[in-house]
Amino acid sequence: MTMLGDADVVLRDGSIAHIRPVVAADREALEAFLRGLDRDARLTRYNSLAISLAAEAARLATVGIDHCGLVAIDARRQAIAAHAEYIRTGPTTAEVAFATADDRRGVGLATLMLARLAETARACGITTFEAYVVPNNTAMADVLRDSGFIATFATRDDFQCWALDTTASDETIARYDLREATSAQASLRRVLAPRSVAVIGASRDRGTIGAEIFHNLLATGFNGPVYPVNRSAEVVQSVRAYASVTEINGPVDLAVIVVPAAHVVGAARECATKGVLGLVVISAGFAEAGAEGTKRQRELVSVCRDAGMRLVGPNCLGVINTDPAVRLNATFAPSYPPAGRIGFLSQSGALGLAVIEHAAQRGLGLSSFVSVGNKADLSGNDLLAFWEKDQRTDLILLYLESFGNPRKFARIARRVGRTKPIVAVKSGRSVAGVRATSSHTGALVAASDVTTDALFRQTGVIRTGTLAELFDVSALLANQPLPAGGRVAILTNAGGPAILAADACEAAGLEVHPLSDQTRRRLAELLPPEASIGNPVDMIASAGADAYARAIGILAADDLVDALIVIFTPPLVTRAADVASGIRTAVGALPRKIPILAVFLSVSGVPAELSDNEVHIPSFAYPEDAARALAHALRYARWRSRPEGVVPQLAVRSEEADAIVSRARARGGGWLAPDEVAALFGCYGLPLVTTRVASTPEAAASAAADIAGPVALKVVAPTLVHKTDVGAVRLGPAARDVYEQARTMADAAREGGHAPTGFVVQPMAPKGIELLLGVVQDPTFGPVIACGAGGVTAEVLKDVAVGVAPLTDRDARDMVRSLRTFPLLDGFRGAPKCDVSAIEDALLRLSAMVERHPEIAELDANPLISRPDGALIVDARVRIAAES
Repeated sequence: MTMLGDADVVLRDGSIAHIRPVVAADREALEAFLRGLDRDARLTRYNSLAISLAAEAARLATVGIDHCGLVAIDARRQAIAAHAEYIRTGPTTAEVAFATADDRRGVGLATLMLARLAETARACGITTFEAYVVPNNTAMADVLRDSGFIATFATRDDFQCWALDTTASDETIARYDLREATSAQASLRRVLAPRSVAVIGASRDRGTIGAEIFHNLLATGFNGPVYPVNRSAEVVQSVRAYASVTEINGPVDLAVIVVPAAHVVGAARECATKGVLGLVVISAGFAEAGAEGTKRQRELVSVCRDAGMRLVGPNCLGVINTDPAVRLNATFAPSYPPAGRIGFLSQSGALGLAVIEHAAQRGLGLSSFVSVGNKADLSGNDLLAFWEKDQRTDLILLYLESFGNPRKFARIARRVGRTKPIVAVKSGRSVAGVRATSSHTGALVAASDVTTDALFRQTGVIRTGTLAELFDVSALLANQPLPAGGRVAILTNAGGPAILAADACEAAGLEVHPLSDQTRRRLAELLPPEASIGNPVDMIASAGADAYARAIGILAADDLVDALIVIFTPPLVTRAADVASGIRTAVGALPRKIPILAVFLSVSGVPAELSDNEVHIPSFAYPEDAARALAHALRYARWRSRPEGVVPQLAVRSEEADAIVSRARARGGGWLAPDEVAALFGCYGLPLVTTRVASTPEAAASAAADIAGPVALKVVAPTLVHKTDVGAVRLGPAARDVYEQARTMADAAREGGHAPTGFVVQPMAPKGIELLLGVVQDPTFGPVIACGAGGVTAEVLKDVAVGVAPLTDRDARDMVRSLRTFPLLDGFRGAPKCDVSAIEDALLRLSAMVERHPEIAELDANPLISRPDGALIVDARVRIAAES
């Protein structure tokens, strides 16, 4: 029986439970659990009160091939909080049942255990769960109904007879993600909205980290008691200190630990004894410090898991919540950001200090800030889920150095980004080196950063190249509406900066669109004759605040204008402050709201007059900065407004494909033989040309004779990637010439250092546009799918689009249309248009295959020939990873 391993799960109330398989030694604990169930719970579970609990516990503890049992251990009590089991009743069916302790109902345990049981069942060939529920057992019926699995029931013999399909559907995954989001939100509330805080390592010596954190908590007016813990002092900064957190009389929700790494685990154990709900570990010296630190971090996480505490860090800057009802500043940052609508995550503590400082300088208010450090427990995915439902957060900023679970990040970010923009700086843009691959796809997808770009593009995350650009985009998104389109008007009092702005807009994919005739007439009435009333609109240097205000009103009323960039270069006679006030007043009075960006050249900082309680106009140092920020906002707006993609359900022969892959793994993996590739592609409906495999030149000639018309002849050799390089491909020979050509090609391959094992004979494919489809397995991101210009020019043109599986129909569409060579597919210079939908279908089938079979380490389908009447894969190679 395939059993899932142990797992720590976060429940709806933010607490932690440990789910693991039942073992024989659980008998006594199971009996205690059953005796702890109230009368109604036992009656609904067993439909009788006469059952022997000792005998039932012995049965539950006896598991085997056809009986799977799980228990959930409450982290704080270290007792069984729930039990779930299935018993096989047929080749593909099993009866399922579960029970939850009275005081742990409603926190999601039963649903989580059902999901894990279903995963185990699928691995054992069980496709249907059956459950027999007494009519008044509404709790179990609700779990089955709300699980996300396809469920039906009928009434029979006074029971509800439920049937659940154990397949994880899109709805199942979505509901599971939402449950995880609810749990993450509860966990983060423990950290960001505590009722009391202890600083373990609080110091009397200002300038030390422990002293500054304690001081910041007091200085920002945290709405609750703050307890200093210091074994060597009775008083810290005029507040009574405690030698241990366990000596504090009142409850402690959050502990901030600032002691040497060697003492952190001991302090965490004391927090567990005290009943602390959350930890923020500032101390360094953990996984970032080598093997000993990694061991220490595992021990720290174990302590937290066993006690049900959530952990931020270690090796972090701390956390901030600017909510007036909380006012939490558990960091050692020298400044406190203004309250606002931005949630900010930083993986770097040092960078977090700069972030807080710069946000204050740019006037960007934060709702909360979290430095996650080593992400030993709470991660970026948890924070995204928290900010998704946080009513004080409208915009999410991320500084990331690594991904913990990028596939989960993709699902969460795609969902969150539909309502709240996510802007990210991800370090590591440099080429990390070519993966150890031997395929065209591996060579094309060589830089690890390509996959990050693909992940962000698919999920709507706005990626910026620098922190400065991140703040530019944030200033726009936090204060202005999203653009409805890409048509930009430029208003200026100097021609040079306007030309720079226009060039930057065009380079960023924006359009400096001609203004309407009516707008030009109104501008001509307003401005002097020497002014330019085209686009850009140059009011000349003498333009004052009133001219700016009136021109803004005219331009914003033009339906051909989607956004406006206002540039001011200070002349001798006009004050920047006056112009800023005029701009703000005009924007506040606009009946039609469009994004308006200001550029104040040669002005130090952001003019304060650009903002008041109602209007906030982002200001940029240079026109190019404004254009880039606006382009980012437009791409996000277009992503958010388009229909969500779906991962299509395809009719495939997955079990047959399983057998092909399993046989390859059993023999040690490696490249599949051509007939195995053909069989695997056939299982997923991938359009591979008819392929005949021959072991000798004679057999190749016989196969060619069976094919009407010219053929393609190829040498097969395990080490041969680029067949044309050694003359291992012949196109169009007649059947009578195949024997001699096969012998010649085999000799050429041997001379090139390759040992031929046979030949492939195929009918000649019709001419068309050649593409490459391929896959490489990324150790972090999973299957990475490539689509690009193919054939012998694939690595020369390097025109490739990359996506992270699973692809939606929208992802496939975008990948194909993003290629520089897409016009060749779309009827370039009067040529017939190719069947692009056939390419997209092949991408989706490829995605389904590598999702089901992560053992596929590399795959090349090159070329795929696209034509008006469909698409055909001419050559394909698949490498299966060996069993680990």
